[in-house]
Amino acid sequence: MPERVEERGPERERAEGTGQAGGRGGLLSAFGLAEVYNPSMVPTLRPGDQLVVQYGATVRPGDVVVLRHPFRQDLLIVKRAVRRDEGGWWVQGDNPYVRNDSREFGAVPDELVIARAWARVRPPRGIQRSPRALLSWAVSAVRPVRADRSLSRRLRAR
Repeated sequence: MPERVEERGPERERAEGTGQAGGRGGLLSAFGLAEVYNPSMVPTLRPGDQLVVQYGATVRPGDVVVLRHPFRQDLLIVKRAVRRDEGGWWVQGDNPYVRNDSREFGAVPDELVIARAWARVRPPRGIQRSPRALLSWAVSAVRPVRADRSLSRRLRAR
């Protein structure tokens, strides 16, 4: 199954030819939302999670990024930037069973990395009936996506 991310924000407008990323001016135009559809970043991200992303942000090793697939540039994917290589960023998913990453297509040129994820918003699963269940969801729903806290054990061990 091909991996994809649905994007809502300035980069989508630029891709559709209606403006440039950040073209509206102001700080908010540099941010957007992306929805995760595939399990390549499990356990950090699950299908259905929303990402708050910043377009054009500086990427560091360990960051979760949204990028254009090198072979299908109309396809957006979410990966972890592992390291810099000669050809760009080596990106990998946190799920060891999904190989749609640099192990398959090599380093990704800088111009294909379009955004850095800042936070994950997990939608509620099912109907939250009690105040306690709603509070529990609210506490766990929004988490920062940071390199020092969300690296999987597999990547930390390298």
